Amino acid sequence: MRTWEKNIRKVTPYVPGEQPRRDNIIKLNTNENPYPPSPEVRQAVKSMSTRAMRLYPDPASSDLVEALAHHYHLSSGQIFVGVGSDDVLAMAFMTFFNSDKPLMFPDVTYSFYPVWAELFQIPYEMVPLDDQFHLVKEDYVRENGGIIFPNPNAPTGVYEPLQDVRWILQHNRDSVVIVDEAYIDFGGKSAVKLIDEFENLLVVQTFSKSRSLAGMRIGYAMGNPRLIRYLNDVKYSFNSYTMSRAAIILGVEAVNDEAYFRETLDQIITTRERVKEELRELGFEFPDSRANFLFATHPDYPARELQAALKEEGIYVRYFDAPRTDNYLRITIGTDEEMNVFLGFLRKYRKK
Repeated sequence: MRTWEKNIRKVTPYVPGEQPRRDNIIKLNTNENPYPPSPEVRQAVKSMSTRAMRLYPDPASSDLVEALAHHYHLSSGQIFVGVGSDDVLAMAFMTFFNSDKPLMFPDVTYSFYPVWAELFQIPYEMVPLDDQFHLVKEDYVRENGGIIFPNPNAPTGVYEPLQDVRWILQHNRDSVVIVDEAYIDFGGKSAVKLIDEFENLLVVQTFSKSRSLAGMRIGYAMGNPRLIRYLNDVKYSFNSYTMSRAAIILGVEAVNDEAYFRETLDQIITTRERVKEELRELGFEFPDSRANFLFATHPDYPARELQAALKEEGIYVRYFDAPRTDNYLRITIGTDEEMNVFLGFLRKYRKK
């Protein structure tokens, strides 16, 4: 090893879902929304001033913060925005998890959590889910340096009832608890309503899934004003101008078009429930997802082989080669037409 390499921080990086450059594929591997953004977003793109792009954006992203605050009936001091929820979560790890006690999160969960913990040198403990991929809330009642979990979980899609989230908060008032709600809009009750009850709660959401803006990278956190101030202190010590002018403008339009938001959500949920029934008829098993994806396994078809066969046909799904998940595929819910092609392939595959 070269001398200078001894001082480099080495981590095992997060592996994002494949972004294929092939034409005519069905992309069901990264949980993007299959429908385009709001028509208001499209109109805003057309109307955007290119002259303004020479100027720095508002470092406080005030228009977007105020739109989100209005939408959730919060004050602007309870909102923090960043470049996708990954940016927001990374800021939160840096800000809140600086104890010598372990950060706690599930053993089957968003695989960025251990990466950030290693990167920021945070001690952590992975807490096993039960056999049905649910949190065991009693396992979170011990000394810790913080708690984070997605709800619904990724990659399982399992949703924990709000009363269980409240129970974990009640038993961890001395730690910051982050509920990562990237998929909450597809079938659950948000913990946002608990913010006034628990000053240690931070709720993180994103525009990448339910609002069809994964390409713009907009995420946000909601919590009591003290938590938000601490987050902003770290942000301004790291990068003052995190949000682009375009992201702020388009984010506001996406938040304000509630009718379109609900229309596309309803369509995805309807398609998801139909696909559940058809997969069951084909012999697949999966937790009852409340997200925009299914986490499915089949007793007769190894997941790795099935993923390879699907990819050969131009259908991309996600495979996680890790303990407890290595015989499951995570399947994003696409349009009805895309899911029909996917299901048609599975019917042919079963007959081989």
